[in-house]
Amino acid sequence: MFKKVNSRVSFPKVEKEILQYWKDREIFQKSEKGEDKTLFMLYEGPPTANGSPGIHHVLARAFKDIICRYKTMKGYRPLRKGGWDTHGLPVELEIERELGLKSKRQIEEYGIERFNQKCRESVFKYVKEWENLTDRIGFWVDMKKPYVTLDNSYIETGWWILKQMWEKNLLYKGMKGTPHCPRCVSSLSSHEVALGYRENVPDPSVYVKFPVSGRGGTVGSEGIFDKVGKDSMPIYLLAWTTTPWTLPGNTALAVDPQAEYSFIEVDGPEGKEGLILASALVSEVVKDPLEMVKTLKGADLVGLTYDKLYDPAEYGVEVQQFRAPEGSAWEASVLGTVEDFLPRVIEEDFVSLEEGTGIVHVAPAFGDEDLTAGRRNSLAFVQPVDLQGVITGTYPFAGKFVKDADKDIMADLKERGLLHHRGVYKHTYPFCWRCSTPLLYYAKESWYIRTTAMKDKLIENNRKINWYPEYIKEGRFGEWLRNGVDWAISRERYWGTPIPLWQCQLCLEYHCVGTIAELKEMATSEHRDNIDDLDLHRPHVDEVTLRCPNCPGSMKRIPEVMDAWFDSGAMPVAQWNVTSQEDLRRLQQEGLFPANYIAEAVDQTRGWFYSLLAISTLVTGQPSYENVICLGLILDEKGRKMSKSLGNIVDPWEVLDSQGADAIRWYLFTAAQPGDSRRFSQRLVNEVVRRFMLTLWNVYSFFTTYAEIDGYRPNGDRAAEAPTSELDRWILSEVNQLISQVDESLDGYEPTNGGRRIQEFVDLLSNWYVRRSRRRFWRSE
Repeated sequence: MFKKVNSRVSFPKVEKEILQYWKDREIFQKSEKGEDKTLFMLYEGPPTANGSPGIHHVLARAFKDIICRYKTMKGYRPLRKGGWDTHGLPVELEIERELGLKSKRQIEEYGIERFNQKCRESVFKYVKEWENLTDRIGFWVDMKKPYVTLDNSYIETGWWILKQMWEKNLLYKGMKGTPHCPRCVSSLSSHEVALGYRENVPDPSVYVKFPVSGRGGTVGSEGIFDKVGKDSMPIYLLAWTTTPWTLPGNTALAVDPQAEYSFIEVDGPEGKEGLILASALVSEVVKDPLEMVKTLKGADLVGLTYDKLYDPAEYGVEVQQFRAPEGSAWEASVLGTVEDFLPRVIEEDFVSLEEGTGIVHVAPAFGDEDLTAGRRNSLAFVQPVDLQGVITGTYPFAGKFVKDADKDIMADLKERGLLHHRGVYKHTYPFCWRCSTPLLYYAKESWYIRTTAMKDKLIENNRKINWYPEYIKEGRFGEWLRNGVDWAISRERYWGTPIPLWQCQLCLEYHCVGTIAELKEMATSEHRDNIDDLDLHRPHVDEVTLRCPNCPGSMKRIPEVMDAWFDSGAMPVAQWNVTSQEDLRRLQQEGLFPANYIAEAVDQTRGWFYSLLAISTLVTGQPSYENVICLGLILDEKGRKMSKSLGNIVDPWEVLDSQGADAIRWYLFTAAQPGDSRRFSQRLVNEVVRRFMLTLWNVYSFFTTYAEIDGYRPNGDRAAEAPTSELDRWILSEVNQLISQVDESLDGYEPTNGGRRIQEFVDLLSNWYVRRSRRRFWRSE
């Protein structure tokens, strides 16, 4: 007999009863059993547990869960291993705030060991909240045996992965113009930079006059200055910049050798003066030129020398110069100390005639293009800014953060008659995605993975992946791969997977350690007995010295740790502690690699999705996932991004307690296609309850009422009777079509289409079938 249900229902109460039923009978555990069933592998992107989960976490977990439940119903055995991302700067920043620390120096004074212990404790602070929310929303995932990125076993696999890259010559140390966060005092990878861009950021727009000194150039003084006496008026090269703080590092000006430049006479603050700039930009830059003295090619200016805006020797800043070793290309150039230099005009293909003056200020210490130009032209290298973004030396603006020094530099140039004019320039600019500090492009040495060497393979492997929505494959993600650069993986920080590179103190050679066993084998005698119980984090691993395989010297570990995205991307193999090719083959044979399915938000195209593909391609030659749902962002009811500052964050528990998990999940499934952003509020979820869930429940309530009256049994004699009513035959036809269409949608990783089709069916069921069948049911009373 059917139990009659009341039409008045509390969905949260019903859900809690179902959750208890699942727990009492271990339904989730049973769904993972059955060795004869085909395995369906989900990779769970590891959340960081040092913060409370939000509604956006519910979105991803709901989409992961629905596909796995469907596969269970179709006879598969889903494997859903949970995990925790425990390393990285977000964890460090929270502990810095807690302890009131404001710099790396203060961290080291506090003690790296004590600081890292605080980090270790903090990452599990909110685990219970995560487990409770995961359970309450009905997401089935194994949280009893999760992988944890801070475990020695996980770190060891990260070492093994890096060793594979080292042996393939895919890991190298190089100086590049690295995006650098002065607050975190660490480099960022290109995919981290992509997470923090902001629109319409105001910066100074400064037109600076560089005094010509040598009157050189390829055509000589008579060629360029033949219409003015040498000493009749000052002559300047006019350059444009939006970063005045880099001007003390200027060592060259770049021109387009094929472009036309104008030598014009203007009224200056102290009489007539000459300006040189691109002819195409004269009308935009100079309001009232007195006379066009001469036009010439950019090539004619190459070699022209000019006075330093700021002489580093005068302000106590070291000067270095690029020098190419004999017989090598300019790319291999190294820095050597020099006493003085003469800044000059060079030719470069990055000079634009779209804005500015057609003359580009070059400071090799800042920016990759400038650094490359410095190498190619053997320029001087002047670094007047420390890693915390503070100007060094004895400049009038020394001791200030670079952005704060801008106004002082502009005022100084104006006082000296070297500021032509200034304005405000609004553009897109990257900020640190962790701490919101503006990034500086800072030339420094870092360790890189040579991802560009495998660019074609990365693109090829991406084409093997089924993306939902499909346009992400060649659009956002494909474009990212096509424009990829080498991955900067070293971080000058503390709480992270230590980079397993040791350098000999005698011969300076490096060695990459791939496993704990190798570490123990190479350790000097005083450390060998302690390796088995060693915490692989800093500072413990830093204390281990190794025997150099090339000379009698001993080796010390480099101080850097890995980019935390490396940890995340290593999870397909690190969660199983893979430390050999045999281990990897076993995973592949058992169906544990690659994943059948992953799902995260669209911001992970340059985060987790990328690191997963990059690591697996470089190590195994194949992608680590086959199907991916790329989800849009969660917005508030007005379409704004949710943030604490706007006060529009939705606490998932408020909605869960009032309307239930099913209502939230159903709204997230059906409100928008997976790749589209979706608005979220309690009111919008309540519409789902009213229009869909209560309608379905009322149909069920109506059915149980008359099934009980009629003594209906699903397996009884009457259940086997062929329907004679046209309405019955019609609704059965609709049911069978529904089954086929929903199967097709979920097989195609399109839960939204399947959910919307179910909504259409429920509407037909309630408003057509039940409404027009009421009299038949009433007759049975």
